[in-house]
Amino acid sequence: MNSFSAVIIHWFRENGRDLPWRETTDPYAIWLSEIILQQTRIAQGWEYWERFMKTYPKVEDLAAASEDDVLKLWQGLGYYSRARNLHAAARQIVELGHFPDTLEGIKALKGVGDYTAAAIGSFAFDIPAAVVDGNVYRVLSRYFGIDTPINSTQGKKEFAALAQSLLPASSAQQLSDTALSPVAAYNQGMMDFGAIQCTPQSPKCLVCPLAETCEALRTGRVEELPVKNKTLKVKTRHLSYIYIRCKGEVAIHRRGEGDIWQGLWEPYNASDAPQLPAFVHNPLLLAKDVKHVLTHRILLADFYLQETETRPLLPDDYIWVKEDEVEQYGVPRLIEIMLEMVQAKS
Repeated sequence: MNSFSAVIIHWFRENGRDLPWRETTDPYAIWLSEIILQQTRIAQGWEYWERFMKTYPKVEDLAAASEDDVLKLWQGLGYYSRARNLHAAARQIVELGHFPDTLEGIKALKGVGDYTAAAIGSFAFDIPAAVVDGNVYRVLSRYFGIDTPINSTQGKKEFAALAQSLLPASSAQQLSDTALSPVAAYNQGMMDFGAIQCTPQSPKCLVCPLAETCEALRTGRVEELPVKNKTLKVKTRHLSYIYIRCKGEVAIHRRGEGDIWQGLWEPYNASDAPQLPAFVHNPLLLAKDVKHVLTHRILLADFYLQETETRPLLPDDYIWVKEDEVEQYGVPRLIEIMLEMVQAKS
Protein backbone atom coordinates (compact mmCIF):
# COMPACT_ATOMS: atom_id res chain seq x y z
CA MET A 1 0.00 0.00 0.00
CA ASN A 2 1.44 3.44 -0.92
CA SER A 3 2.06 5.98 1.84
CA PHE A 4 -0.71 8.34 0.68
CA SER A 5 -3.37 5.61 0.82
CA ALA A 6 -2.04 4.35 4.16
CA VAL A 7 -2.35 7.83 5.70
CA ILE A 8 -5.91 8.26 4.36
CA ILE A 9 -7.00 4.87 5.71
CA HIS A 10 -5.38 5.48 9.10
CA TRP A 11 -7.02 8.92 9.30
CA PHE A 12 -10.38 7.41 8.34
CA ARG A 13 -10.18 4.75 11.05
CA GLU A 14 -9.64 7.52 13.61
CA ASN A 15 -11.94 10.24 12.23
CA GLY A 16 -14.43 8.74 9.76
CA ARG A 17 -18.11 9.59 10.04
CA ASP A 18 -20.39 7.03 11.65
CA LEU A 19 -23.21 6.55 9.12
CA PRO A 20 -25.84 3.77 9.14
CA TRP A 21 -25.36 2.75 5.50
CA ARG A 22 -21.70 2.09 6.30
CA GLU A 23 -22.70 -0.60 8.77
CA THR A 24 -23.88 -2.93 6.02
CA THR A 25 -22.73 -4.43 2.75
CA ASP A 26 -26.32 -4.65 1.50
CA PRO A 27 -26.07 -3.13 -2.01
CA TYR A 28 -29.69 -1.93 -1.88
CA ALA A 29 -29.13 0.13 1.28
CA ILE A 30 -25.82 1.47 -0.05
CA TRP A 31 -27.27 2.33 -3.48
CA LEU A 32 -30.21 4.08 -1.86
CA SER A 33 -27.87 6.22 0.28
CA GLU A 34 -25.70 7.16 -2.69
CA ILE A 35 -28.67 8.29 -4.81
CA ILE A 36 -30.17 10.30 -1.95
CA LEU A 37 -26.85 11.96 -1.10
CA GLN A 38 -26.34 13.24 -4.64
CA GLN A 39 -26.80 17.01 -4.30
CA THR A 40 -27.94 16.56 -0.68
CA ARG A 41 -26.28 17.22 2.67
CA ILE A 42 -25.81 14.16 4.87
CA ALA A 43 -27.88 15.63 7.73
CA GLN A 44 -30.91 15.96 5.46
CA GLY A 45 -30.29 12.82 3.41
CA TRP A 46 -29.98 10.64 6.51
CA GLU A 47 -33.64 11.24 7.43
CA TYR A 48 -34.81 10.42 3.91
CA TRP A 49 -32.68 7.27 3.79
CA GLU A 50 -34.27 6.03 7.01
CA ARG A 51 -37.74 6.86 5.66
CA PHE A 52 -37.14 4.98 2.42
CA MET A 53 -35.63 1.98 4.23
CA LYS A 54 -38.63 1.85 6.54
CA THR A 55 -41.22 2.28 3.78
CA TYR A 56 -39.43 0.11 1.23
CA PRO A 57 -37.13 -2.25 3.19
CA LYS A 58 -36.34 -4.31 0.08
CA VAL A 59 -35.76 -3.36 -3.53
CA GLU A 60 -38.84 -5.39 -4.47
CA ASP A 61 -40.95 -3.09 -2.28
CA LEU A 62 -39.59 0.00 -4.00
CA ALA A 63 -40.11 -1.51 -7.44
CA ALA A 64 -43.74 -2.36 -6.62
CA ALA A 65 -44.55 1.19 -5.46
CA SER A 66 -46.21 3.74 -7.73
CA GLU A 67 -44.16 6.65 -9.06
CA ASP A 68 -46.50 9.05 -7.26
CA ASP A 69 -45.77 7.37 -3.92
CA VAL A 70 -42.02 7.49 -4.52
CA LEU A 71 -42.12 11.16 -5.54
CA LYS A 72 -44.23 11.97 -2.49
CA LEU A 73 -41.73 10.31 -0.16
CA TRP A 74 -38.93 12.16 -1.95
CA GLN A 75 -40.69 15.52 -1.61
CA GLY A 76 -38.38 18.24 -0.27
CA LEU A 77 -35.13 16.70 -1.54
CA GLY A 78 -35.26 18.37 -4.96
CA TYR A 79 -33.68 17.09 -8.19
CA TYR A 80 -36.68 14.83 -8.68
CA SER A 81 -35.15 13.02 -11.63
CA ARG A 82 -33.16 11.14 -8.97
CA ALA A 83 -36.39 9.73 -7.52
CA ARG A 84 -37.72 8.72 -10.94
CA ASN A 85 -34.41 7.08 -11.82
CA LEU A 86 -34.33 5.35 -8.43
CA HIS A 87 -37.76 3.88 -9.08
CA ALA A 88 -36.87 2.80 -12.62
CA ALA A 89 -33.60 1.23 -11.44
CA ALA A 90 -35.41 -0.72 -8.71
CA ARG A 91 -37.55 -2.28 -11.41
CA GLN A 92 -34.42 -3.03 -13.45
CA ILE A 93 -32.93 -4.86 -10.46
CA VAL A 94 -36.08 -6.87 -9.82
CA GLU A 95 -36.29 -7.82 -13.49
CA LEU A 96 -32.63 -8.89 -13.37
CA GLY A 97 -33.35 -11.07 -10.33
CA HIS A 98 -30.53 -9.72 -8.17
CA PHE A 99 -28.53 -6.58 -7.54
CA PRO A 100 -25.80 -6.37 -10.21
CA ASP A 101 -22.39 -7.20 -8.74
CA THR A 102 -20.08 -5.94 -11.49
CA LEU A 103 -19.09 -2.35 -12.22
CA GLU A 104 -20.61 -2.56 -15.71
CA GLY A 105 -23.83 -4.03 -14.34
CA ILE A 106 -24.14 -1.35 -11.69
CA LYS A 107 -23.47 1.40 -14.26
CA ALA A 108 -26.32 0.01 -16.36
CA LEU A 109 -28.81 1.01 -13.66
CA LYS A 110 -30.82 4.14 -14.40
CA GLY A 111 -29.28 7.23 -12.79
CA VAL A 112 -25.97 5.57 -11.87
CA GLY A 113 -22.77 7.17 -13.13
CA ASP A 114 -19.10 6.39 -12.64
CA TYR A 115 -18.85 7.79 -9.10
CA THR A 116 -22.00 6.09 -7.79
CA ALA A 117 -21.07 2.79 -9.42
CA ALA A 118 -17.59 2.90 -7.86
CA ALA A 119 -19.06 3.70 -4.44
CA ILE A 120 -21.64 0.89 -4.56
CA GLY A 121 -19.20 -1.56 -6.10
CA SER A 122 -16.40 -0.94 -3.60
CA PHE A 123 -18.61 -0.73 -0.50
CA ALA A 124 -20.91 -3.68 -1.28
CA PHE A 125 -18.77 -5.99 -3.38
CA ASP A 126 -15.16 -4.89 -2.74
CA ILE A 127 -14.71 -4.03 -6.42
CA PRO A 128 -11.39 -2.16 -6.85
CA ALA A 129 -12.86 1.05 -8.28
CA ALA A 130 -11.86 4.49 -7.00
CA VAL A 131 -14.56 7.05 -6.23
CA VAL A 132 -14.00 10.53 -7.63
CA ASP A 133 -16.33 13.24 -6.28
CA GLY A 134 -15.83 16.88 -5.31
CA ASN A 135 -14.04 15.93 -2.12
CA VAL A 136 -11.65 13.61 -3.95
CA TYR A 137 -10.92 16.20 -6.65
CA ARG A 138 -10.03 18.73 -3.96
CA VAL A 139 -7.76 16.44 -1.94
CA LEU A 140 -5.88 15.12 -4.98
CA SER A 141 -5.60 18.53 -6.63
CA ARG A 142 -4.11 20.10 -3.51
CA TYR A 143 -1.88 17.25 -2.41
CA PHE A 144 -0.32 16.69 -5.85
CA GLY A 145 -0.51 20.35 -6.94
CA ILE A 146 -2.62 19.66 -10.04
CA ASP A 147 -4.15 22.72 -11.72
CA THR A 148 -5.95 20.95 -14.58
CA PRO A 149 -9.60 22.10 -14.37
CA ILE A 150 -11.59 19.39 -12.63
CA ASN A 151 -14.65 19.94 -14.85
CA SER A 152 -12.72 19.63 -18.12
CA THR A 153 -12.52 16.42 -20.15
CA GLN A 154 -8.78 16.23 -19.59
CA GLY A 155 -9.19 16.89 -15.87
CA LYS A 156 -11.75 14.15 -15.42
CA LYS A 157 -9.49 11.63 -17.17
CA GLU A 158 -6.40 12.75 -15.26
CA PHE A 159 -7.98 12.65 -11.82
CA ALA A 160 -9.80 9.36 -12.49
CA ALA A 161 -6.52 7.70 -13.50
CA LEU A 162 -4.68 9.14 -10.50
CA ALA A 163 -7.40 8.08 -8.07
CA GLN A 164 -7.39 4.55 -9.48
CA SER A 165 -3.59 4.33 -9.23
CA LEU A 166 -3.72 5.20 -5.53
CA LEU A 167 -6.27 2.51 -4.68
CA PRO A 168 -4.82 -0.03 -2.21
CA ALA A 169 -4.78 -3.74 -2.91
CA SER A 170 -7.88 -5.58 -1.74
CA SER A 171 -6.81 -7.77 1.18
CA ALA A 172 -8.87 -8.20 4.31
CA GLN A 173 -5.71 -8.94 6.30
CA GLN A 174 -4.57 -5.34 5.91
CA LEU A 175 -7.46 -4.13 8.07
CA SER A 176 -8.07 -7.04 10.40
CA ASP A 177 -9.77 -4.93 13.09
CA THR A 178 -12.45 -3.44 10.86
CA ALA A 179 -15.20 -4.88 8.69
CA LEU A 180 -14.21 -2.58 5.83
CA SER A 181 -11.82 -3.79 3.15
CA PRO A 182 -8.86 -1.52 2.26
CA VAL A 183 -10.64 -0.45 -0.93
CA ALA A 184 -13.82 0.57 0.90
CA ALA A 185 -11.87 2.19 3.74
CA TYR A 186 -9.76 4.20 1.29
CA ASN A 187 -12.76 5.36 -0.78
CA GLN A 188 -14.77 6.37 2.28
CA GLY A 189 -11.65 7.90 3.78
CA MET A 190 -11.08 10.12 0.76
CA MET A 191 -14.68 11.32 0.87
CA ASP A 192 -14.53 12.08 4.59
CA PHE A 193 -11.05 13.60 4.43
CA GLY A 194 -12.31 16.14 1.91
CA ALA A 195 -15.49 16.81 3.88
CA ILE A 196 -13.84 17.15 7.31
CA GLN A 197 -10.11 17.84 6.94
CA CYS A 198 -9.35 19.26 3.49
CA THR A 199 -12.46 21.44 3.30
CA PRO A 200 -13.21 23.99 0.54
CA GLN A 201 -12.69 26.95 2.86
CA SER A 202 -10.37 27.08 5.87
CA PRO A 203 -8.93 23.56 5.57
CA LYS A 204 -7.25 22.24 8.70
CA CYS A 205 -3.73 22.33 7.27
CA LEU A 206 -1.99 22.84 10.64
CA VAL A 207 -3.20 19.46 11.89
CA CYS A 208 -3.22 17.62 8.56
CA PRO A 209 -1.40 14.26 8.48
CA LEU A 210 -0.42 15.00 4.86
CA ALA A 211 0.90 18.51 5.53
CA GLU A 212 4.61 17.67 5.16
CA THR A 213 4.17 16.33 1.63
CA CYS A 214 1.25 18.48 0.36
CA GLU A 215 2.30 20.38 -2.76
CA ALA A 216 -0.39 23.06 -2.45
CA LEU A 217 0.64 23.82 1.13
CA ARG A 218 4.32 23.91 0.15
CA THR A 219 3.69 26.37 -2.70
CA GLY A 220 0.98 28.45 -0.98
CA ARG A 221 -1.79 27.45 -3.40
CA VAL A 222 -4.25 25.77 -1.04
CA GLU A 223 -6.93 28.41 -1.67
CA GLU A 224 -6.36 28.32 -5.44
CA LEU A 225 -6.90 24.59 -5.91
CA PRO A 226 -8.77 22.84 -7.32
CA VAL A 227 -9.22 24.81 -10.54
CA LYS A 228 -12.64 24.80 -12.14
CA ASN A 229 -13.72 26.25 -15.49
CA LYS A 230 -16.52 28.78 -15.38
CA THR A 231 -19.88 27.12 -15.86
CA LEU A 232 -23.15 28.25 -17.41
CA LYS A 233 -24.55 31.58 -16.33
CA VAL A 234 -27.47 31.29 -13.92
CA LYS A 235 -30.73 32.41 -15.57
CA THR A 236 -33.80 33.92 -13.94
CA ARG A 237 -37.25 32.52 -14.72
CA HIS A 238 -40.58 34.04 -13.71
CA LEU A 239 -43.53 31.83 -12.75
CA SER A 240 -47.15 32.59 -11.91
CA TYR A 241 -49.46 30.20 -10.06
CA ILE A 242 -53.16 30.44 -9.28
CA TYR A 243 -54.65 28.29 -6.54
CA ILE A 244 -58.22 27.84 -7.82
CA ARG A 245 -60.61 26.80 -5.04
CA CYS A 246 -64.15 25.74 -5.96
CA LYS A 247 -66.54 24.27 -3.40
CA GLY A 248 -63.87 22.46 -1.41
CA GLU A 249 -61.91 21.31 -4.44
CA VAL A 250 -58.71 22.52 -6.07
CA ALA A 251 -57.44 22.26 -9.65
CA ILE A 252 -54.00 20.68 -10.13
CA HIS A 253 -52.08 19.03 -12.93
CA ARG A 254 -48.98 16.90 -13.35
CA ARG A 255 -45.95 18.52 -14.96
CA GLY A 256 -44.83 16.89 -18.17
CA GLU A 257 -41.47 15.90 -19.59
CA GLY A 258 -38.75 18.24 -20.79
CA ASP A 259 -38.82 20.74 -17.94
CA ILE A 260 -38.14 21.02 -14.23
CA TRP A 261 -40.14 18.94 -11.73
CA GLN A 262 -41.24 16.30 -14.23
CA GLY A 263 -44.02 14.15 -12.81
CA LEU A 264 -44.80 16.43 -9.86
CA TRP A 265 -48.07 18.27 -9.34
CA GLU A 266 -48.86 21.99 -9.27
CA PRO A 267 -51.88 24.35 -9.18
CA TYR A 268 -52.95 26.30 -12.25
CA ASN A 269 -49.84 27.53 -14.02
CA ALA A 270 -50.31 30.87 -15.73
CA SER A 271 -46.58 31.49 -16.24
CA ASP A 272 -46.62 31.53 -20.04
CA ALA A 273 -49.75 33.67 -20.40
CA PRO A 274 -49.25 37.41 -21.17
CA GLN A 275 -51.92 38.18 -18.56
CA LEU A 276 -54.06 36.33 -16.02
CA PRO A 277 -56.82 34.23 -17.67
CA ALA A 278 -60.33 35.62 -18.07
CA PHE A 279 -61.83 33.39 -15.37
CA VAL A 280 -59.62 35.03 -12.75
CA HIS A 281 -61.52 37.90 -11.09
CA ASN A 282 -60.01 39.93 -8.25
CA PRO A 283 -57.65 37.17 -7.10
CA LEU A 284 -55.94 37.44 -3.76
CA LEU A 285 -52.22 38.01 -4.24
CA LEU A 286 -50.53 35.76 -1.69
CA ALA A 287 -46.95 36.70 -2.55
CA LYS A 288 -44.91 38.24 -5.34
CA ASP A 289 -41.44 37.28 -6.59
CA VAL A 290 -40.96 34.39 -4.17
CA LYS A 291 -37.35 33.36 -4.78
CA HIS A 292 -36.41 29.72 -5.24
CA VAL A 293 -32.88 28.76 -6.35
CA LEU A 294 -32.09 25.75 -8.54
CA THR A 295 -28.69 24.71 -9.89
CA HIS A 296 -28.63 26.80 -13.06
CA ARG A 297 -31.57 29.10 -12.59
CA ILE A 298 -33.33 31.35 -10.14
CA LEU A 299 -37.12 31.13 -9.99
CA LEU A 300 -39.26 34.13 -9.05
CA ALA A 301 -42.88 33.15 -8.50
CA ASP A 302 -46.14 35.03 -7.96
CA PHE A 303 -48.84 33.21 -5.99
CA TYR A 304 -52.59 33.95 -6.33
CA LEU A 305 -55.69 32.54 -4.65
CA GLN A 306 -58.92 32.50 -6.66
CA GLU A 307 -62.24 31.61 -5.02
CA THR A 308 -65.02 30.61 -7.42
CA GLU A 309 -68.48 29.03 -7.27
CA THR A 310 -68.24 27.45 -10.72
CA ARG A 311 -65.44 25.42 -12.17
CA PRO A 312 -63.63 27.35 -14.91
CA LEU A 313 -62.82 25.61 -18.18
CA LEU A 314 -59.26 24.38 -17.84
CA PRO A 315 -56.97 22.36 -20.14
CA ASP A 316 -57.65 18.61 -20.17
CA ASP A 317 -54.61 17.73 -18.08
CA TYR A 318 -56.02 19.45 -14.97
CA ILE A 319 -57.96 17.44 -12.40
CA TRP A 320 -60.08 18.52 -9.45
CA VAL A 321 -59.21 17.04 -6.06
CA LYS A 322 -60.56 17.61 -2.57
CA GLU A 323 -58.62 20.38 -0.91
CA ASP A 324 -57.76 18.27 2.12
CA GLU A 325 -56.26 15.63 -0.20
CA VAL A 326 -53.83 17.92 -2.04
CA GLU A 327 -51.07 17.00 0.41
CA GLN A 328 -51.23 13.42 -0.86
CA TYR A 329 -49.74 14.54 -4.18
CA GLY A 330 -46.02 15.07 -4.65
CA VAL A 331 -45.25 18.75 -5.26
CA PRO A 332 -42.03 20.77 -5.68
CA ARG A 333 -40.75 22.72 -2.67
CA LEU A 334 -41.83 26.00 -4.29
CA ILE A 335 -45.44 24.78 -4.50
CA GLU A 336 -45.18 23.47 -0.95
CA ILE A 337 -44.41 27.06 0.09
CA MET A 338 -47.47 28.26 -1.82
CA LEU A 339 -49.71 25.68 -0.13
CA GLU A 340 -48.44 26.83 3.26
CA MET A 341 -49.41 30.41 2.34
CA VAL A 342 -52.86 29.29 1.24
CA GLN A 343 -53.37 27.40 4.47
CA ALA A 344 -52.31 30.46 6.47
CA LYS A 345 -55.03 32.49 4.71
CA SER A 346 -57.77 29.88 5.22
